[in-house]
Amino acid sequence: MSSPDITIAIDCMGGDHGPAVTVPATAAYLRSDADAAAVLVGRPDALEPLVAPLLSEFGDRLRVQVASEVVEMDEPPANALRGKKDSSMRVAVNLVKAGNAQAAVSAGNTGALMAISRFVLKMLPGIDRPAIATILPTSRGRCYVLDLGANVDCTAEHLMQFGIMGAMLVAAVEHVDRPSVGLLNIGEEEIKGNEVVKDAAELLRTSGLNFYGNVEGTDIYRGTTDVVVCDGFVGNVALKTSEGLATMLAGFLREEFSRSWLSKLSALVAMPALKRFKRRVDHRNYNGASLLGLRGVVVKSHGSADAFAFERAIWRAAEEARNSLIERISERMASRENSG
Repeated sequence: MSSPDITIAIDCMGGDHGPAVTVPATAAYLRSDADAAAVLVGRPDALEPLVAPLLSEFGDRLRVQVASEVVEMDEPPANALRGKKDSSMRVAVNLVKAGNAQAAVSAGNTGALMAISRFVLKMLPGIDRPAIATILPTSRGRCYVLDLGANVDCTAEHLMQFGIMGAMLVAAVEHVDRPSVGLLNIGEEEIKGNEVVKDAAELLRTSGLNFYGNVEGTDIYRGTTDVVVCDGFVGNVALKTSEGLATMLAGFLREEFSRSWLSKLSALVAMPALKRFKRRVDHRNYNGASLLGLRGVVVKSHGSADAFAFERAIWRAAEEARNSLIERISERMASRENSG
Protein backbone atom coordinates (compact mmCIF):
# COMPACT_ATOMS: atom_id res chain seq x y z
CA MET A 1 0.00 0.00 0.00
CA SER A 2 1.36 3.43 -0.95
CA SER A 3 1.89 6.00 1.76
CA PRO A 4 -0.72 8.79 2.07
CA ASP A 5 -0.05 11.91 0.03
CA ILE A 6 -2.13 14.16 2.27
CA THR A 7 -3.09 14.37 5.94
CA ILE A 8 -6.17 16.19 7.22
CA ALA A 9 -6.42 17.40 10.82
CA ILE A 10 -9.98 17.00 12.13
CA ASP A 11 -11.31 19.02 15.06
CA CYS A 12 -13.49 16.21 16.38
CA MET A 13 -15.00 18.13 19.28
CA GLY A 14 -16.49 21.04 17.33
CA GLY A 15 -20.06 21.38 16.09
CA ASP A 16 -23.41 20.40 17.53
CA HIS A 17 -22.70 16.65 17.48
CA GLY A 18 -18.94 16.32 18.09
CA PRO A 19 -17.28 12.90 17.67
CA ALA A 20 -20.60 11.17 16.94
CA VAL A 21 -20.46 12.85 13.51
CA THR A 22 -16.83 13.81 12.93
CA VAL A 23 -15.35 10.34 13.51
CA PRO A 24 -17.74 8.37 11.24
CA ALA A 25 -17.42 11.10 8.59
CA THR A 26 -13.63 10.83 8.67
CA ALA A 27 -13.80 7.06 8.39
CA ALA A 28 -16.13 7.33 5.39
CA TYR A 29 -13.78 9.79 3.72
CA LEU A 30 -10.73 7.57 4.26
CA ARG A 31 -12.60 4.65 2.70
CA SER A 32 -13.22 6.75 -0.41
CA ASP A 33 -9.66 8.12 -0.61
CA ALA A 34 -6.95 5.51 -0.17
CA ASP A 35 -4.21 8.13 -0.54
CA ALA A 36 -5.32 10.22 2.46
CA ALA A 37 -4.66 10.07 6.19
CA ALA A 38 -6.34 11.84 9.09
CA VAL A 39 -5.48 13.04 12.57
CA LEU A 40 -8.47 13.06 14.91
CA VAL A 41 -8.03 15.80 17.49
CA GLY A 42 -9.94 15.79 20.76
CA ARG A 43 -10.41 14.36 24.21
CA PRO A 44 -9.34 10.71 24.51
CA ASP A 45 -12.36 9.68 26.57
CA ALA A 46 -14.68 10.90 23.80
CA LEU A 47 -12.67 9.55 20.88
CA GLU A 48 -11.28 6.17 21.97
CA PRO A 49 -14.57 4.19 21.99
CA LEU A 50 -15.30 5.37 18.44
CA VAL A 51 -11.76 5.13 17.07
CA ALA A 52 -10.71 1.75 18.50
CA PRO A 53 -12.81 -0.33 16.06
CA LEU A 54 -11.33 1.63 13.13
CA LEU A 55 -7.63 1.20 13.84
CA SER A 56 -7.37 -2.27 12.32
CA GLU A 57 -9.04 -1.02 9.14
CA PHE A 58 -6.95 2.09 8.58
CA GLY A 59 -3.70 1.37 10.39
CA ASP A 60 -1.32 4.33 10.38
CA ARG A 61 -3.69 6.31 8.14
CA LEU A 62 -5.68 7.22 11.24
CA ARG A 63 -4.34 8.47 14.54
CA VAL A 64 -5.51 10.48 17.53
CA GLN A 65 -3.95 13.73 18.75
CA VAL A 66 -4.92 14.54 22.31
CA ALA A 67 -6.44 17.95 23.10
CA SER A 68 -7.68 18.63 26.61
CA GLU A 69 -10.00 21.59 25.92
CA VAL A 70 -13.04 22.31 23.76
CA VAL A 71 -14.16 25.63 22.27
CA GLU A 72 -17.88 26.01 22.92
CA MET A 73 -20.16 27.08 20.08
CA ASP A 74 -21.17 30.29 21.84
CA GLU A 75 -17.76 31.12 23.29
CA PRO A 76 -16.30 34.57 22.51
CA PRO A 77 -13.43 34.22 20.00
CA ALA A 78 -11.05 36.14 22.27
CA ASN A 79 -11.60 33.65 25.08
CA ALA A 80 -10.95 30.72 22.75
CA LEU A 81 -7.80 32.32 21.38
CA ARG A 82 -6.24 33.42 24.66
CA GLY A 83 -7.66 31.04 27.21
CA LYS A 84 -7.80 27.67 25.44
CA LYS A 85 -4.42 26.99 23.87
CA ASP A 86 -4.96 23.22 24.06
CA SER A 87 -8.41 23.21 22.47
CA SER A 88 -9.10 20.66 19.75
CA MET A 89 -9.57 23.53 17.32
CA ARG A 90 -6.23 25.14 18.18
CA VAL A 91 -4.35 21.83 18.09
CA ALA A 92 -5.80 20.98 14.67
CA VAL A 93 -4.69 24.32 13.23
CA ASN A 94 -1.28 23.94 14.90
CA LEU A 95 -0.81 20.66 13.02
CA VAL A 96 -1.18 22.58 9.75
CA LYS A 97 1.24 25.24 10.94
CA ALA A 98 3.83 22.57 11.84
CA GLY A 99 3.43 20.81 8.51
CA ASN A 100 2.08 17.63 10.12
CA ALA A 101 -1.21 18.12 8.26
CA GLN A 102 -1.96 19.86 4.97
CA ALA A 103 -5.44 21.05 5.97
CA ALA A 104 -7.72 21.40 8.99
CA VAL A 105 -11.50 20.91 9.19
CA SER A 106 -13.75 22.06 12.03
CA ALA A 107 -17.49 22.35 12.62
CA GLY A 108 -16.87 24.55 15.65
CA ASN A 109 -17.39 28.21 16.49
CA THR A 110 -16.80 30.21 13.28
CA GLY A 111 -15.45 33.34 14.98
CA ALA A 112 -13.07 31.32 17.13
CA LEU A 113 -11.85 29.29 14.15
CA MET A 114 -11.16 32.44 12.18
CA ALA A 115 -9.36 34.12 15.07
CA ILE A 116 -7.25 31.05 15.89
CA SER A 117 -6.42 30.34 12.24
CA ARG A 118 -5.38 33.93 11.58
CA PHE A 119 -3.24 34.05 14.72
CA VAL A 120 -1.54 30.68 14.18
CA LEU A 121 -1.16 30.55 10.41
CA LYS A 122 -0.87 34.29 9.62
CA MET A 123 -1.95 35.96 6.39
CA LEU A 124 -0.51 35.41 2.93
CA PRO A 125 1.61 38.28 1.57
CA GLY A 126 -0.54 40.91 -0.10
CA ILE A 127 -3.77 39.74 1.54
CA ASP A 128 -5.13 42.15 4.14
CA ARG A 129 -8.05 40.12 5.48
CA PRO A 130 -9.24 36.52 5.35
CA ALA A 131 -12.54 35.79 3.64
CA ILE A 132 -15.11 33.01 3.99
CA ALA A 133 -16.10 31.36 0.70
CA THR A 134 -18.68 28.68 0.06
CA ILE A 135 -20.47 26.94 -2.81
CA LEU A 136 -24.07 27.55 -3.81
CA PRO A 137 -25.99 25.46 -6.35
CA THR A 138 -26.99 27.14 -9.62
CA SER A 139 -29.00 26.23 -12.71
CA ARG A 140 -25.67 25.62 -14.45
CA GLY A 141 -23.86 23.80 -11.67
CA ARG A 142 -22.31 25.75 -8.81
CA CYS A 143 -21.06 29.19 -7.83
CA TYR A 144 -18.49 30.28 -5.24
CA VAL A 145 -19.46 33.29 -3.14
CA LEU A 146 -17.25 35.37 -0.83
CA ASP A 147 -17.13 36.98 1.67
CA LEU A 148 -19.87 35.46 3.79
CA GLY A 149 -19.35 37.22 7.09
CA ALA A 150 -15.71 37.58 8.06
CA ASN A 151 -15.52 41.22 6.95
CA VAL A 152 -18.53 43.47 7.44
CA ASP A 153 -16.80 46.65 6.25
CA CYS A 154 -14.57 46.34 3.19
CA THR A 155 -12.55 48.64 0.98
CA ALA A 156 -12.35 48.33 -2.79
CA GLU A 157 -8.91 46.74 -2.38
CA HIS A 158 -10.34 44.08 -0.07
CA LEU A 159 -13.02 43.20 -2.63
CA MET A 160 -10.33 43.02 -5.28
CA GLN A 161 -8.36 40.57 -3.14
CA PHE A 162 -11.51 38.49 -2.58
CA GLY A 163 -11.87 38.28 -6.35
CA ILE A 164 -8.35 36.92 -6.72
CA MET A 165 -8.79 34.38 -3.92
CA GLY A 166 -12.15 33.24 -5.24
CA ALA A 167 -10.81 32.80 -8.76
CA MET A 168 -7.83 30.81 -7.53
CA LEU A 169 -10.16 28.63 -5.44
CA VAL A 170 -12.29 27.76 -8.46
CA ALA A 171 -9.21 27.21 -10.62
CA ALA A 172 -7.81 24.80 -8.02
CA VAL A 173 -10.90 22.81 -7.06
CA GLU A 174 -13.00 22.97 -10.24
CA HIS A 175 -10.01 22.94 -12.64
CA VAL A 176 -11.28 25.98 -14.57
CA ASP A 177 -8.47 27.87 -16.31
CA ARG A 178 -10.02 31.35 -16.22
CA PRO A 179 -12.97 31.44 -13.82
CA SER A 180 -15.40 34.29 -14.39
CA VAL A 181 -15.74 36.78 -11.53
CA GLY A 182 -18.77 38.94 -10.86
CA LEU A 183 -19.16 41.79 -8.38
CA LEU A 184 -22.46 41.70 -6.50
CA ASN A 185 -24.33 44.98 -6.95
CA ILE A 186 -27.82 46.44 -7.13
CA GLY A 187 -27.65 46.55 -10.92
CA GLU A 188 -25.48 45.53 -13.85
CA GLU A 189 -24.76 49.09 -14.99
CA GLU A 190 -21.37 50.56 -14.13
CA ILE A 191 -22.99 53.64 -12.58
CA LYS A 192 -24.85 51.54 -9.99
CA GLY A 193 -23.70 50.91 -6.42
CA ASN A 194 -21.82 52.82 -3.75
CA GLU A 195 -18.34 54.26 -4.22
CA VAL A 196 -16.61 51.21 -2.72
CA VAL A 197 -18.27 48.86 -5.20
CA LYS A 198 -17.59 51.22 -8.14
CA ASP A 199 -13.91 51.47 -7.19
CA ALA A 200 -13.70 47.71 -6.71
CA ALA A 201 -15.16 47.17 -10.19
CA GLU A 202 -12.44 49.36 -11.67
CA LEU A 203 -9.73 47.42 -9.83
CA LEU A 204 -11.19 44.12 -11.00
CA ARG A 205 -11.39 45.31 -14.63
CA THR A 206 -7.65 46.00 -14.66
CA SER A 207 -6.70 42.95 -12.59
CA GLY A 208 -6.12 40.44 -15.35
CA LEU A 209 -8.92 38.27 -13.94
CA ASN A 210 -11.79 37.17 -16.16
CA PHE A 211 -14.01 39.92 -14.77
CA TYR A 212 -17.62 39.70 -15.98
CA GLY A 213 -18.74 42.94 -14.38
CA ASN A 214 -21.54 43.72 -11.96
CA VAL A 215 -24.03 40.96 -11.17
CA GLU A 216 -27.30 41.04 -9.25
CA GLY A 217 -28.58 38.64 -6.61
CA THR A 218 -30.53 36.65 -9.20
CA ASP A 219 -27.29 35.96 -11.08
CA ILE A 220 -25.97 33.85 -8.21
CA TYR A 221 -28.48 31.07 -8.85
CA ARG A 222 -28.48 31.55 -12.60
CA GLY A 223 -24.82 30.64 -12.55
CA THR A 224 -23.87 33.76 -14.50
CA THR A 225 -20.33 33.68 -13.10
CA ASP A 226 -18.10 31.14 -11.37
CA VAL A 227 -17.31 33.56 -8.53
CA VAL A 228 -19.43 36.26 -6.90
CA VAL A 229 -17.63 38.86 -4.77
CA CYS A 230 -19.24 40.95 -2.03
CA ASP A 231 -18.52 42.23 1.46
CA GLY A 232 -19.30 40.03 4.44
CA PHE A 233 -22.42 41.94 5.46
CA VAL A 234 -24.12 41.54 2.08
CA GLY A 235 -22.84 37.99 1.63
CA ASN A 236 -24.10 36.78 4.99
CA VAL A 237 -27.53 38.31 4.45
CA ALA A 238 -27.74 36.72 0.98
CA LEU A 239 -26.74 33.33 2.35
CA LYS A 240 -29.17 33.37 5.27
CA THR A 241 -31.97 34.61 3.00
CA SER A 242 -31.28 31.71 0.64
CA GLU A 243 -31.36 29.21 3.50
CA GLY A 244 -34.64 30.63 4.75
CA LEU A 245 -36.20 30.49 1.29
CA ALA A 246 -35.12 26.87 0.82
CA THR A 247 -36.64 25.91 4.19
CA MET A 248 -39.89 27.69 3.37
CA LEU A 249 -40.24 26.03 -0.06
CA ALA A 250 -39.57 22.59 1.42
CA GLY A 251 -42.28 23.27 4.01
CA PHE A 252 -44.73 24.40 1.32
CA LEU A 253 -44.14 21.18 -0.65
CA ARG A 254 -44.76 19.01 2.41
CA GLU A 255 -47.95 20.91 3.23
CA GLU A 256 -49.35 20.71 -0.29
CA PHE A 257 -48.58 17.02 -0.79
CA SER A 258 -50.20 16.12 2.54
CA ARG A 259 -53.30 18.30 2.10
CA SER A 260 -55.62 15.49 0.91
CA TRP A 261 -55.63 11.85 -0.17
CA LEU A 262 -55.36 12.98 -3.79
CA SER A 263 -52.37 15.13 -2.94
CA LYS A 264 -50.74 12.20 -1.15
CA LEU A 265 -51.33 10.02 -4.21
CA SER A 266 -49.78 12.73 -6.39
CA ALA A 267 -46.77 12.81 -4.08
CA LEU A 268 -46.34 9.07 -4.48
CA VAL A 269 -46.39 9.37 -8.28
CA ALA A 270 -43.99 12.32 -8.19
CA MET A 271 -41.64 10.68 -5.68
CA PRO A 272 -38.83 9.82 -8.15
CA ALA A 273 -38.73 13.41 -9.43
CA LEU A 274 -38.90 14.79 -5.90
CA LYS A 275 -35.96 12.63 -4.83
CA ARG A 276 -33.90 13.83 -7.78
CA PHE A 277 -34.83 17.42 -6.93
CA LYS A 278 -33.84 16.89 -3.31
CA ARG A 279 -30.45 15.54 -4.32
CA ARG A 280 -29.79 18.55 -6.54
CA VAL A 281 -30.56 21.11 -3.84
CA ASP A 282 -29.39 19.14 -0.81
CA HIS A 283 -27.33 21.67 1.17
CA ARG A 284 -25.19 18.87 2.56
CA ASN A 285 -23.53 18.46 -0.85
CA TYR A 286 -22.22 22.01 -0.55
CA ASN A 287 -21.08 21.90 3.07
CA GLY A 288 -17.75 23.41 3.94
CA ALA A 289 -16.71 27.08 3.85
CA SER A 290 -13.10 27.89 2.97
CA LEU A 291 -11.18 30.37 5.09
CA LEU A 292 -9.16 32.06 2.36
CA GLY A 293 -6.08 34.26 2.66
CA LEU A 294 -4.31 32.21 5.33
CA ARG A 295 -0.96 30.45 5.03
CA GLY A 296 -2.73 27.11 5.23
CA VAL A 297 -5.96 25.37 4.26
CA VAL A 298 -8.77 25.60 6.81
CA VAL A 299 -12.36 24.58 6.07
CA LYS A 300 -15.35 25.36 8.31
CA SER A 301 -18.18 22.84 8.33
CA HIS A 302 -21.69 23.84 9.30
CA GLY A 303 -22.16 23.26 13.01
CA SER A 304 -25.25 21.09 12.54
CA ALA A 305 -23.71 18.97 9.77
CA ASP A 306 -24.39 15.23 9.76
CA ALA A 307 -21.74 12.66 8.79
CA PHE A 308 -22.44 12.97 5.07
CA ALA A 309 -22.15 16.77 5.13
CA PHE A 310 -19.01 16.74 7.27
CA GLU A 311 -17.41 14.25 4.87
CA ARG A 312 -18.00 16.76 2.07
CA ALA A 313 -16.16 19.41 4.08
CA ILE A 314 -13.20 17.04 4.43
CA TRP A 315 -13.30 16.43 0.69
CA ARG A 316 -13.15 20.18 0.05
CA ALA A 317 -10.16 20.61 2.33
CA ALA A 318 -8.31 17.75 0.63
CA GLU A 319 -9.01 19.13 -2.85
CA GLU A 320 -7.74 22.58 -1.89
CA ALA A 321 -4.55 21.19 -0.42
CA ARG A 322 -3.89 18.72 -3.22
CA ASN A 323 -4.39 21.36 -5.91
CA SER A 324 -2.02 23.88 -4.29
CA LEU A 325 -4.59 26.57 -3.47
CA ILE A 326 -2.26 28.47 -1.13
CA GLU A 327 0.52 28.53 -3.72
CA ARG A 328 -1.88 29.69 -6.44
CA ILE A 329 -3.08 32.64 -4.36
CA SER A 330 0.48 33.53 -3.36
CA GLU A 331 1.73 33.46 -6.95
CA ARG A 332 -1.17 35.55 -8.19
CA MET A 333 -0.67 38.16 -5.48
CA ALA A 334 3.08 38.23 -6.15
CA SER A 335 2.55 38.77 -9.88
CA ARG A 336 0.12 41.61 -9.10
CA GLU A 337 2.69 43.26 -6.84
CA ASN A 338 5.40 42.91 -9.46
CA SER A 339 3.22 44.28 -12.26
CA GLY A 340 2.21 47.18 -10.05
